[in-house]
Amino acid sequence: MKKLLELFLTFFKIGAFTFGGGYAMIPLIQKEAAEKKGWIQKDDILEIVAVAESTPGPIAINAATLIGFRHAGFFGAFFATLGVVLPSFVIIAALTFIFEAFKNNRVVAYAFAGIRAGVLALLIHALYTMFKQVQKNAFSYIIMGLAFIAVAVFKVNILFVVIGAAVLGLVYSFMAQRRAKK
Repeated sequence: MKKLLELFLTFFKIGAFTFGGGYAMIPLIQKEAAEKKGWIQKDDILEIVAVAESTPGPIAINAATLIGFRHAGFFGAFFATLGVVLPSFVIIAALTFIFEAFKNNRVVAYAFAGIRAGVLALLIHALYTMFKQVQKNAFSYIIMGLAFIAVAVFKVNILFVVIGAAVLGLVYSFMAQRRAKK
């Protein structure tokens, strides 16, 4: 029961104090789950992000579910997911009632502009952290470039990009193993 409460409270804190969606939560998830709690290894965050990105649903919720499941099974997944979702649900429910009164307020508009800038910094930090952990070779750079072009220029669905990257990775690994045997 203590594990479940700890999962719930940790992910509740992450959900309550992170603005900007799932990618902005990745550095906090890594810090809390890997560095502070030791539920996952620091290197596991790339794997968790890859799986969370390739499954339906928001990345932060999927990551919380995966980490919760790894740490405490089904109920761990349930309480971690509930913890990360509940703050947003409560905040959005409350904001729907008061937003109309403040939507034209300049102070609120400036506050949201500041929040967007902070979220951008968090996203850049997540990108930098993940980039440091990825294997650096020509193949990796080509996959990164192709994935970026596919999504940014051609608006390819992210699921297809992830599947395509996985297939290319498997083919590359298979070819590398065959070359190593010769």
